[in-house]
Amino acid sequence: MREVLDIPPLDDPEAKLELALIEEFLHEHGSDLTDLPALAQEDRRRLLQDAAVYAARRLAEIGARAHYVEDIHRHS
Repeated sequence: MREVLDIPPLDDPEAKLELALIEEFLHEHGSDLTDLPALAQEDRRRLLQDAAVYAARRLAEIGARAHYVEDIHRHS
C-alpha cells in the first residue's frame, strides 16, 4: 500500500478538496497525515479507508448542493 505522503500533489481542484476532507477526518479522529507511518498497518488501513469513505460522502454532498444551487439559478 502506498503511503499518502508518497503521493504527489494533484492539480485537480476536486482532488485537493478530497485530500483536505481526508485531513479533516484524520484531525477529527486525533491524527494527521504525519502520524500514519507510526500506526500499525491494519490501523492505518482502517483509518484511511474510513477517511476515504468520509471524503467521498462529503464530495457527493457538495456536488449535490452545487447542482441544486445551479438549478435554482437556472429556473429563477
